Amino acid sequence: MGAVMNTVYNNYMTSYAPKSLTKYDTHKRSELRSVYNTIVKLNKDAPWYLPTTSKDTQQYAIDLKENARGLRNTIAQLGGLEKDGLFRKKSAFSTDEGVAQVSYVGDKELPADMPDFRLDIHSLAVSQENLGLFLPNNSRASLAPDMYSFDIGINDMNYEFQFSVGEAETNREIQERLVRLINNSDIGLKASLAESEGRTSIRLTSEATGIAPGKAQLFTVSDEHSGMGSGTVEYFGLDYISRDPANASFAVNGEERTSATNRFTLDKLFDVHLTGLTENDQPVRIGLKTDVESLTDNVCHLVGGYNDFVKAASSYLETQSRSRHLVRELRGIATQYGPSLESIGLNLEKDGTLAVDKEVLTETAARSLDVKEAFDYLKSFSSTLLRKSDQVALNPMDYVEKVMVAYKNPGHNFINPYVTSAYTGMMFDRYY
Repeated sequence: MGAVMNTVYNNYMTSYAPKSLTKYDTHKRSELRSVYNTIVKLNKDAPWYLPTTSKDTQQYAIDLKENARGLRNTIAQLGGLEKDGLFRKKSAFSTDEGVAQVSYVGDKELPADMPDFRLDIHSLAVSQENLGLFLPNNSRASLAPDMYSFDIGINDMNYEFQFSVGEAETNREIQERLVRLINNSDIGLKASLAESEGRTSIRLTSEATGIAPGKAQLFTVSDEHSGMGSGTVEYFGLDYISRDPANASFAVNGEERTSATNRFTLDKLFDVHLTGLTENDQPVRIGLKTDVESLTDNVCHLVGGYNDFVKAASSYLETQSRSRHLVRELRGIATQYGPSLESIGLNLEKDGTLAVDKEVLTETAARSLDVKEAFDYLKSFSSTLLRKSDQVALNPMDYVEKVMVAYKNPGHNFINPYVTSAYTGMMFDRYY
């Protein structure tokens, strides 16, 4: 059952909202209890509607919720969940974003002697890749019709894959089935077909990079202990390692280091993502931006989160009539603060998004670094967006066109898992 639920969740995350998780996606018991109590109240007071069965509408509701979550996380990352914390987040710089991307993850109180770092990147961490034999596409497979199996060992776990070979199946048909079988298993490998001059091969690539001490591989493929027919590993060449896994190699201020991934934390101050190699003995410098630059980055980050939310809702204007209501609400929030936003270089566009005049914004930030006074209205704007994102995330069904059956009897209504719970059901529809 656990494996089935894991497959359902992964299908939901990859099909509808492939967004990364942050620390703000975890919650305390008190926060979960508050969400539960709010849902109970919503369900108690809401009218009765017919269930929503349209797949397009269901995807729309899921997309709304995930984009609302994204906006909330954007505001949270800027300190918007804390009193007087908004826009005080420090920004980091990298002298070459094409080689190393960086963000500040240290404490709010900066060290007295905040260091700068020099990075010399020699090599990136890479994944393991197995590339099988290239077999004629449309030729009949030279495997006897039977049930076969092979084992993949990864992360100290061993997984058995079973499949059948029919009487007249071609090499490509079997290869495509194995690719689907491995990808659907979600064990940390990605399978794909490589093609060349009418021949196809199975490519297996580990999701992880790097290699642990004492190990030579991230995964192995074998059918030596197959409980069914064997020989498929040799036939398809699944055990041939075309690229060995390797750790990233780099130097920090002249000190050599390695990492199993291309993303790591540097001295608990900077989150570093390596994306390329340094050349000509020119190290990448990493440090903190000035207060003016940090403030400008924070405001641009907020505007980007708001614009993404507006664009996501606007993308459904032609297919979901209630999406217009949400777009009007978001535009109304921006219009309410319009004159104040324009004074710092944030201009409301016709489509409801905000355009940033960085020159005006930078000048405003440079004139007054007192965020509480100079950007008080922007903090109020952020707080209003936070409340709206929470509302949409809690009940995206409020922006779905529904057929009402009846109002509940005032004074005699009761709690029932009906309206917002319909959203949860979309995650598990047709999975058994």
